[in-house]
Amino acid sequence: METTTTTGWGRRALQGARPVPLWLDTPDRPAARPPVKDGEQADLLVVGGGFTGLWTALRAVERSPGTRVLLVEADRLAEQATGRNGGFCEASLTHGEENGRSRWPQEYEALERLGLRNLDEIEETIARYGIDCGFARGGSLTVATRPHEVASLAPEDPGFLDAEAVRTHLDSPTYLAGRHDARGTAVVDPARLAWGLAETAERLGVRIAERSRVTQLRQLPGGDGVTVRLQTPHGSAGVSARQVVLATNAFPNPLGRSWRHLRTRWETVPVYDYVLATEPLTAEQLAALRWDPAVGVADAGNQFHYYRITPDRRILWGGYDVVYHFGRSIREDHLDRPQTFQRLADHFAATFPQLEGIRFTHRWAGVIDTSTQFCALFGQAHGGRTVYATGFTGLGVGASRFAADVMLDRLQGLDTARTRLEMVRKRPPPFPPEPFAWLGIMITTWARAREDATGRRNLWLRTLDRLGLGFDS
Repeated sequence: METTTTTGWGRRALQGARPVPLWLDTPDRPAARPPVKDGEQADLLVVGGGFTGLWTALRAVERSPGTRVLLVEADRLAEQATGRNGGFCEASLTHGEENGRSRWPQEYEALERLGLRNLDEIEETIARYGIDCGFARGGSLTVATRPHEVASLAPEDPGFLDAEAVRTHLDSPTYLAGRHDARGTAVVDPARLAWGLAETAERLGVRIAERSRVTQLRQLPGGDGVTVRLQTPHGSAGVSARQVVLATNAFPNPLGRSWRHLRTRWETVPVYDYVLATEPLTAEQLAALRWDPAVGVADAGNQFHYYRITPDRRILWGGYDVVYHFGRSIREDHLDRPQTFQRLADHFAATFPQLEGIRFTHRWAGVIDTSTQFCALFGQAHGGRTVYATGFTGLGVGASRFAADVMLDRLQGLDTARTRLEMVRKRPPPFPPEPFAWLGIMITTWARAREDATGRRNLWLRTLDRLGLGFDS
């Protein structure tokens, strides 16, 4: 995005923004559940209290009532990516049509159908259990802000919006064209969705323990189950389970500590995404923008912004910079990056100059996992008693439910349309070790920015295309 604003009001609007995720900044946040107790047993142990773990726990007892399910979370439910994202719940399982068709051309139509059905079932679940999470399915608006991006929106196809038409959906002087997909995206308060899933799972018999960090995972002699050691505020605890689901996503799972499962360390890399939220808009300001709050918006570029209206009429504005730190580093001090927040504020001012004077109240970041195929990958260990999904690359709000069913299918030994997918059966190439991972990501990030600026895909990116590799968010 070009940033020609000269007033500097975007940066001034950032002054006083609190470094806390908007979704978690509420007195309605549930109190922490007690940690796990030594000696607990379960039919299914789920490790991770984000969307992947919560959907797995809920689906397990929906599919097989009476199953003893124990979910353990190292921190708090929804504390990491689940409570820090933009709240876009998408049907796509493949990070968009272009990525899906290029990697799995023979099964893309099936992937699209499964993704739409998954989003339908998320909507049905929220309605059936009465989960109050602001779910609104108005689709997505993709906008071009540079001349060379217009062609990517297929001007020859029905549904294309020229500059005048797109501004009837949302008024910004930066828009040159757009396309509205009415089916494939919903917006939601992700933290409230997670808390609602947790409460629902507990009503159906799931036991949830927070502040319980897994330190060791071992298969019992004879392969009859898995033993787990955890660290809690009260000391070490041990539990046993017949089967295990690892839903740690960007955070390393305990399998990666063994040489036998070393590959799991390299399958994803953690990257940081940054977000701002404004103070609530007045009804008049929202009406002047012509923005349906049920519609989420994203730029057409590689380095794209995503933005939407929250249930209390704020604009959530995130994306663009996606930052990888050498050594797959995950640290608290990566969450506050002033230069990225300032860049986001400048871009916001350029996009909505008519909102000059509005202020940002929240700024935050979260760490997400990305894979070389830009969407979820699946693996297993301990003779199939332990399964995992990771690498959602920003699509976990919706795709995590699909992944939960894939993993449960595998644990039950079922042959389904999900488990037969090549996307599920074959694991993508891992990222290389350092320093090659860092160098490759830095070069790719630079090349993608150049493509945004010029419209030309250079030799490096074309080579990655041929190898089926890359870096996206």
